[in-house]
Amino acid sequence: MFSTTSQLKARFDKAFTAAFGESASGTDPMLTAASNPNFGDFQCNAAMSLGKKLGKSPRIIAQTIIDNLDIADICETPEIAGPGFINLKLKPAYLEAEVRAIAIDPRLGISEIEAPQRIAIDFSSPNIAKEMHVGHLRSTIIGDAIARILEFLGHDVIRINHIGDWGTQFGMLIAYLREVHPEALTTADALDLGDLVAFYRQAKQRFDADETFKETARQEVVKLQAGAEDTRRAWKLLCDQSRREFQVIYNLLDIKLTERGESFYNPLLPAVVEDLTNLGLLVESDGAKCVFVDGFTNKEGEPLPLIVQKTDGGYNYATTDLAAIRYRIKEDGAKRIIYVTDSGQANHFAQVFAVARKANWIPEDVEIVHVPFGLVCGEDGKRLKTRSGDAVRLQDLLDEAIVRTRADLEKRLAAEERQETEEFIANVSQVVGLSAVKYADLSQNRASNYVFSYDKMLALQGNTAPYMLYAYVRVQGIRRKGGIDFDNLDAGAKVILESDAELVLAKHLLQLNEVISSVDGDLLPNRICQYLFELSQKFNQFFEQCPVLKAEEPLRSSRLVLCDLTARTLKLGLELLGIQVLERM
Repeated sequence: MFSTTSQLKARFDKAFTAAFGESASGTDPMLTAASNPNFGDFQCNAAMSLGKKLGKSPRIIAQTIIDNLDIADICETPEIAGPGFINLKLKPAYLEAEVRAIAIDPRLGISEIEAPQRIAIDFSSPNIAKEMHVGHLRSTIIGDAIARILEFLGHDVIRINHIGDWGTQFGMLIAYLREVHPEALTTADALDLGDLVAFYRQAKQRFDADETFKETARQEVVKLQAGAEDTRRAWKLLCDQSRREFQVIYNLLDIKLTERGESFYNPLLPAVVEDLTNLGLLVESDGAKCVFVDGFTNKEGEPLPLIVQKTDGGYNYATTDLAAIRYRIKEDGAKRIIYVTDSGQANHFAQVFAVARKANWIPEDVEIVHVPFGLVCGEDGKRLKTRSGDAVRLQDLLDEAIVRTRADLEKRLAAEERQETEEFIANVSQVVGLSAVKYADLSQNRASNYVFSYDKMLALQGNTAPYMLYAYVRVQGIRRKGGIDFDNLDAGAKVILESDAELVLAKHLLQLNEVISSVDGDLLPNRICQYLFELSQKFNQFFEQCPVLKAEEPLRSSRLVLCDLTARTLKLGLELLGIQVLERM
């Protein structure tokens, strides 16, 4: 189904051609939402630009456009304002028909995209032998939301978890555990992951201070790469233990991923170096093999190399990322590759992409994009950390959200003298707590830092998950109170839009298609959050001003259609953000 904006643009294009000839076809109508509702719903600003081009008064151009514009089935008679603005007001009859059409459509009027792509999304990506911390929150949640939205639109999405499961850190950890806790290298779960993290830190300190230990660790890496049985077994035990811990969080957040860690690409790294050598792109610099690309310099303004093979012959993140690009294009057949990582990695990926393009590894029909995001900050505006200065464990952060939600819920139940089962309390606490964390993150422009505040994200008012969930629950309350079966509402029930509140709600419901389609292009999930927040506000105003169950027919059925459509829209929008709804709170 075409959005209202799309329909109007098509009509304007025909008008431009009819009025000014084929050369005017494709002219941007500069259609925007009216700045003042008193002026209508949309405003066309094309007359000014066409006036300059054709050497005529914009008001004359505007009138000529209107004379050739066929929109009587959509809008009231257009009006010219100011120097040549064309104001448009949607007809209630058009709105009623459109609302009815999307109300009977399981996809709420959102068609699958005409040219779906295979898209690889690289997100989450924690490191083995380390616990997931608050820094993984944004990549995991933003990546999942983008994947859900693109999947809903019909794209074939590969969700890739590029975990850190290879390299020097494993030689370092295995060498240290051989000394202090050898059973951890032969027995599954001999250590808690928290203890493993502590040993990793001690191993790193030892590695940095002790040259003998550093050499021992390097030899373990060599053994790992060579496939030595005991080192490989130890490596696998450590990886399996970390995976199980990661999965607890992924299950809690309802995140689905396909793991392809650094080790997956390890056999492909020599070919990366060989091909770059054959292309004449590799340059030796201080013993390392590098690629220089124009436009990348260090702080001193000197050319900045991308190191592909280190002086000791080892590989690094850049080598793995280059191998991953080649694999995702050649083997996966991806036409779009999306990397969801923090803004601090922007330069790294820009350089990797530039090298891949210089090597002609990225075909013209393949798009590669870095989706950067800002920091999660504490109340002091700095990176969120524990009092000891460590990164906050993601599990602790999520648990705290659930605990606080439960405390608020139990306090409210006591005030209302309302009895609920333990199962109800536990479920609502978990759903609302996790939803609040997700929504607080996704509602921000991802490129910005944001302050993590339980009080703000759990608030029942404002742009929060609880506010959205309550709007949905309010509709379910209408259903229960009236004994309404929304699935079997009268299929012939008309939509009648009489009051301002009904018209405002209907117009907003019709914008969902445009909002979701826009995220396909700019990958900004916060657009959906803002849409849902405004929808909840407009529905609450409608609910307060327009009786539903007490209204006489046919107005009662019409308002029930609006209620049901609002709830379904909220549910779909929240599901695309990875947020579950509740029937009661």
